[in-house]
Amino acid sequence: QVQLVESGGGLVQPGGSLRLSCAASGSIFSIYAMGWYRQAPGKQRELVATITSGAVTNYADSVKGRFTISRDNAKNTVSLQMNSLKPEDTAVYYCNADTVVAAGTPLSDYWGQGTQVTVSS
Repeated sequence: QVQLVESGGGLVQPGGSLRLSCAASGSIFSIYAMGWYRQAPGKQRELVATITSGAVTNYADSVKGRFTISRDNAKNTVSLQMNSLKPEDTAVYYCNADTVVAAGTPLSDYWGQGTQVTVSS
């Protein structure tokens, strides 16, 4: 069992910034990738950014140049620095981890509970 806990969401004005953090805990052998996804009302969940243990990153086109993902492999944490926020960034943001929980087991996806980000005047 792996638990992911997000923090840092809130209400911010357009053009503002927020930093989201996620900490993984539990039975973890190795986390190969971590990332952030978001789901806005009436829309499907979409990828925001991912990062591998080797620091290879992937961003959605809509957030490139504005968001930065980073991780601390030793602490099993991932962060998302969000700058120049727009109203369309409003969504519940979910932390994801692609994890091996024990030696010899396959990769499994784990999800956090989500944190609300609202960008509005």
